[in-house]
Amino acid sequence: MRHRKKGNRLGRFSAERKALLRSLVTALFKHESIITTEAKAKELVPLAERLISIAKKQDINAIRRVSGIIYEKEVASKLFSSSHLFSRESGHIRIFKLGVRQGDGAPLVKVALIK
Repeated sequence: MRHRKKGNRLGRFSAERKALLRSLVTALFKHESIITTEAKAKELVPLAERLISIAKKQDINAIRRVSGIIYEKEVASKLFSSSHLFSRESGHIRIFKLGVRQGDGAPLVKVALIK
């Protein structure tokens, strides 16, 4: 039974789901805002918040953990050098509803970092 299992599977196998979330979080930190579906955004936000909390520590272990998830080295170094993210404890990311996608009616949202 699937009782009390956390998280949405997003219609993918576990390796595909992990790769999708890694690419979404890399794009979020690279562009500071992305447009995606609501289900993907709800899975993305806790991962991104966790990475920001890890990056606050600024030690070698934090660098290794973040670099293991984020695909691009430049984006990881940008995360460690962005001091505006370290000023607050949590709530670094906002989700703004945009409407539905034309082709299939999927609810779209904009995920943005708060400055």
